[in-house]
Amino acid sequence: MAIQSRYDDKGKLTITVTGRLDFKVHKEFRQAYEQCPAQPKEIVVDLRGTEYMDSSGLGMLLLLRDHFGAERSAIRITGASEELAKVLSIANFDKLFKLD
Repeated sequence: MAIQSRYDDKGKLTITVTGRLDFKVHKEFRQAYEQCPAQPKEIVVDLRGTEYMDSSGLGMLLLLRDHFGAERSAIRITGASEELAKVLSIANFDKLFKLD
């Protein structure tokens, strides 16, 4: 499975992406956060295992942000490779998300 999500007892939602973050996984990605049992206190998108992300992947991250209140959401993107970090930076996602 390319997308996995885990909601822990401290209110942290972690979405782990393995492989590609592209249009083929948009439904899985959306389900990963829409099925969250409660409003998370913390949201982490783990890209450690992500090999590729295209513009639809960027769009999915924006939809995640909008779903949880845009400016009020505190979403952290972790584990991005140097190449993915560059894509996120060029798209100014460092202004919308916390990048680790």
